[in-house]
Amino acid sequence: MIRALVLCLLPFAVHADVIRVATFNTELSRKGPGLLLRDVQRNDPQVQAVVAVLVAMQPDIVALQGIDWDMDGLALTALSRKLRESGLDFPYHFAAQPNSGLDSGLDLDGDGRTQGPGDSHGWGLFTGHGGLAVLSKHEILRSEIQDYSKVLWRDLPGAELPTVDGEPFPSDQAQAAQRLSSTGHWVVPVATPIGHISLMTFHASPPVFDGPEDRNGLRNRDEIRLWSLLMDGDLGPVLTNRFVIAGDANLDPDQGDGRRHAIRSLLANPHLQDPQQKDATGALATVDWKAAGKMRVDYVLPSADLKVVDAGVFWPAPNSDLRDAAQSASRHRLVWVDVAVP
Repeated sequence: MIRALVLCLLPFAVHADVIRVATFNTELSRKGPGLLLRDVQRNDPQVQAVVAVLVAMQPDIVALQGIDWDMDGLALTALSRKLRESGLDFPYHFAAQPNSGLDSGLDLDGDGRTQGPGDSHGWGLFTGHGGLAVLSKHEILRSEIQDYSKVLWRDLPGAELPTVDGEPFPSDQAQAAQRLSSTGHWVVPVATPIGHISLMTFHASPPVFDGPEDRNGLRNRDEIRLWSLLMDGDLGPVLTNRFVIAGDANLDPDQGDGRRHAIRSLLANPHLQDPQQKDATGALATVDWKAAGKMRVDYVLPSADLKVVDAGVFWPAPNSDLRDAAQSASRHRLVWVDVAVP
């Protein structure tokens, strides 16, 4: 199947002076450690579908979400090998331990118990559950990577933490330890043919599955706000490289639950541009959830000093074999942008 799909690549060819950056929530998370590696090695149909989508789009740099992390990077290495065998070679990759599944030792979700999935710094069944990864055709400058994943939520400028009856929820002790990132916030510089580009990637909390204190909604808001603070110089040195924000914000600017002003504010930030990627039908939707419907929650946002050559949401025609692969891979769709230096 993969070999046949490679024949569809020519319409997506990218010139040498153009870099394609993509984001894809693969939903490759499994219910236990080691299971993703097992599924990659045994040609699981969903893994094969994810590979087909990535091979079809041929990104130069891709941010992946929903991919389990392991200490030795075995699952990511196996996936990279499978991609290479299928016609897409990523010699460089990066994945650090995410906050998801990282036990805090505290009751962080207010259920009166500890050591549950909600008591990790980010919801997770095990350490590394549903992590992040970056794959690149070009050198990742590992010594220059900035990792904001350990930033405490309460330390973020302008943070709004949950309260119940005027008291910190679930406790002051919990808020003193709670990290902001439910998965991670990374700035990953890549040496591309058009110059150094920093990939800024994350996967924010869904702004639901909580109570009237709106813990997840507030956290989602501040996870998104982190990027504006960084671009505006309120969280350290101002970025010097051109950049692309690529990730899953779990928030639509116009519909659904959550503090929608947070994503609207990010999209309006003058340091970046919003290509408003669409699929072949003209829709902006990047995910199709049965309960909530189609929404725009995945974003690839280049800095204002890059030229947008092309952009889109990968969603093939109904009669295409690639449509079957896209549907089997994930509820999320791959979002991409082609950029160049003006």
